[in-house]
Amino acid sequence: MPNNKKVWERIASRTKIYLIIIALLLIIICMLNINFTMPAVLVYMVILIYAYFSNKRRKAELSEHLQDLTFHVDKTAKNILINSPFPLVIIETDGNIIWKSTKFVQEFANIDINNILNDLIKEIKLEIENNEENIQEKQIQKEIEIENKIYEILCKYTKSKEEYMLTLYFLNETKRVEFEKKYNESQICVGVIMIDNYEEMNQRIQAEEKPEVLAKIEKTLYDWATTFEGLIIKSERDTFICILEKKYLPTLEDNKFVILDTIKELELSDKIPVTLSISISTEGESNYEKYKSAQAGVDIALGRGGDQAVVRKDGKYSFFGGKTQEVEKRTKVKARIVSHALEELMKESKNVMIMGHANGDIDSMGASMGLYRLATSLNVESYIINNSEGSSLESFIKDVEEEKEYKEAIINKTEALSKVTPETLLIVTDTHKKNYVDVPELLEETTKIVVIDHHRKSPDYIENTILDFHEVYASSASELVTEIIEYAQKEIELTTLEAEALYAGIMMDTKNFTFKTGVRTFEAAAYLRKRGIDIIKVKKWFQSDLKTYNKISKIVQNAEIINDTIGISIYEENDKDSNIVCAKAADELLTISDITASFVLGKLGDKICISGRSIGDINVQVILEKLRRWRSYYSCGRASRWNDNGRSKARINKPNK
Repeated sequence: MPNNKKVWERIASRTKIYLIIIALLLIIICMLNINFTMPAVLVYMVILIYAYFSNKRRKAELSEHLQDLTFHVDKTAKNILINSPFPLVIIETDGNIIWKSTKFVQEFANIDINNILNDLIKEIKLEIENNEENIQEKQIQKEIEIENKIYEILCKYTKSKEEYMLTLYFLNETKRVEFEKKYNESQICVGVIMIDNYEEMNQRIQAEEKPEVLAKIEKTLYDWATTFEGLIIKSERDTFICILEKKYLPTLEDNKFVILDTIKELELSDKIPVTLSISISTEGESNYEKYKSAQAGVDIALGRGGDQAVVRKDGKYSFFGGKTQEVEKRTKVKARIVSHALEELMKESKNVMIMGHANGDIDSMGASMGLYRLATSLNVESYIINNSEGSSLESFIKDVEEEKEYKEAIINKTEALSKVTPETLLIVTDTHKKNYVDVPELLEETTKIVVIDHHRKSPDYIENTILDFHEVYASSASELVTEIIEYAQKEIELTTLEAEALYAGIMMDTKNFTFKTGVRTFEAAAYLRKRGIDIIKVKKWFQSDLKTYNKISKIVQNAEIINDTIGISIYEENDKDSNIVCAKAADELLTISDITASFVLGKLGDKICISGRSIGDINVQVILEKLRRWRSYYSCGRASRWNDNGRSKARINKPNK
């Protein structure tokens, strides 16, 4: 509203300027002719008198006009405030309501609004007191739900004595929220569906039965699509593209993608089990980007053994299914191609660095030693990185350090970081997760990264590798490295220690050739046995001392059996080797009859480690992956290794609560 005094000051200021100009002009005239002095004074006096009375009259008129304007504006403002089209209330932070609009009274006539207001103003007061300096223009916005209606609360506040006075505007945003929800639910999701074992199925089915079998699979998929009004299109002989609206995705997740079980229950000739890998993505600006994201999800599903669905949304992966045993691939074509490609990469590199996972075991070290021998046979400078501490490799490392060559070849984190260059070839063995490698910093120092792993693929895998030999059917990383050496273009002469290390790696991950053992596992073991390995020496590497054995026995003794099949125990001591003790205790629990899964929890510094094992249908990786989602609450989480057809191995670290 205009201020009377300021308006009048502006008018008076302009009048003074005019009078000064007139005075200057009259002075100039008098200087030119002295005879005009008296008339000039008289004229100026008349002008002053006129200006005085004229301004006085204008001031009175202006004051009257402004008063009238102020009255009408104030009246209009009050009418607008009282008859506001949206609910409005003025309230103090002690709960005292000063004033509320007619619309507010009508809107919340049948609602106990006082409790809602009390909760709201407590929240607003807390936010004001904690962030007053950062709140712009003394205004806060909130969104709350009242009686199935969504209100956006616009709060303006001023401080009155010890309390804040709040003016709350209730803007009904229900329709907007509903429109947004409807729009989001109508967004397109793109999926990719792949038949996991198409080649094996195609080879075993009689030619005349193939059309009938494939038609039955396709019809099952098309019938499933009708349940969510989706569209499935066959893009390749074993691949389908799926289109559906986002609103149906929660239902598919709640049903755990029942199509995975439905497809396995089909009665096909020769009783061939058919499994699917499904990937659905909601992320991407365009449908093409969603399709590429879904393709990446299929790679993860296949890397985890297939027979599962992967959903990518909100920047995270969700997994469903994954109960079927991986099918061993009988062809070694990929092993030969990888072997030749790896040799070329080694020759083109300045040096080669090989590292396993954190808290390395004999499988990661055995695989690293095999790759070290391959690189040195090609006359390439090579190093093995071992930055782990603990007893898991103590006996093995003692034997390795007796070899002069390996005293210089095995380096720690500091040495590795000083030797790495952009031209270094970095090979990661026995893991594919960027947060689980022995020295994660090395991943940032070079773009030439190779991954050799056999574990089911996780979302936090190492991206942008130039070569990836990831085979979940394999028993161990040592088995994969043995095949690489076997198919190398140059004859590789493994030392006895290296052959024993590779053999020990296979033994450890197969639990003495009991779990996850296929034809190719024995072929790799036979290749290594020809190198004259000492089995007794290898078995000594796995022996536990009496102190450790007693710890394991105590853990087993204190175990509790849940649902007759799950063994759970706790290792109370704060031990630097807790992860090793817990792992061995979990293995030992599986030797007890009727126990098909085991979990052992232990302290590891300021963290808790969980080791899980399974020889049944329980997928411990799925259980521990759910715990990994608590990263916003826990400072660290890690799940690793799940071997589907025999032993499950997983570990999660998180702080003590």
